[in-house]
Amino acid sequence: MNTEQQPDPSDTEEPQQTAPSRRTVGVLVLVAALAYAVDVVTKVVVTATLEGEEPVRILGGAVYLQLLRNPYAAFGMDIGGTWILTVVATAVVIGIVWFARRLRSTGWAIGLGLVLAGALGNLTDRIFRAPAVFQGHVVDFISVFGPNGEFFPVFNAADSAITIGAGLIVLLTLLGRDYDGTVIPRGRRAKETDGEPDTNGKERPEA
Repeated sequence: MNTEQQPDPSDTEEPQQTAPSRRTVGVLVLVAALAYAVDVVTKVVVTATLEGEEPVRILGGAVYLQLLRNPYAAFGMDIGGTWILTVVATAVVIGIVWFARRLRSTGWAIGLGLVLAGALGNLTDRIFRAPAVFQGHVVDFISVFGPNGEFFPVFNAADSAITIGAGLIVLLTLLGRDYDGTVIPRGRRAKETDGEPDTNGKERPEA
């Protein structure tokens, strides 16, 4: 009788799941840290150099740099009191941090890292800038195609990070790339869109 102990499948499954999770969380943290640093540094520079100054025209007029203090949401959208925006941003940050342990997709990690950085960047302004704690005005400084937001609301690096990150997540979803690293084949995505049940499950994660 063979007395050799066979390896327990559960012993091999856990490292395969843990390693990708740690890698993708590391990517998320790195992307978030870099994007957050860009947002903080640019706001410090802008507030130190553009306070009370006329808009600075660069790139042949494609971009104007000017300091505006925004009490509203991203891109100047008014969705309620400043404290509401602080609560929403805090909820977004907590949600992403909680969700990060389930990530197995590098693309999703990059997207969520950008969204996290943007939320943290504007949340920092809400908490630490005037007129009061949790009611601070966000520093915006990028106006495209004209000064004073004539063609598009004035925004900042945090707004850009949120937009790019959300766009990347939407693109990955449309391509069938799930947050856990699995890929939904195009034919199956079409069936799901038509309302037919998916009985085969997802493909294995990409190597």
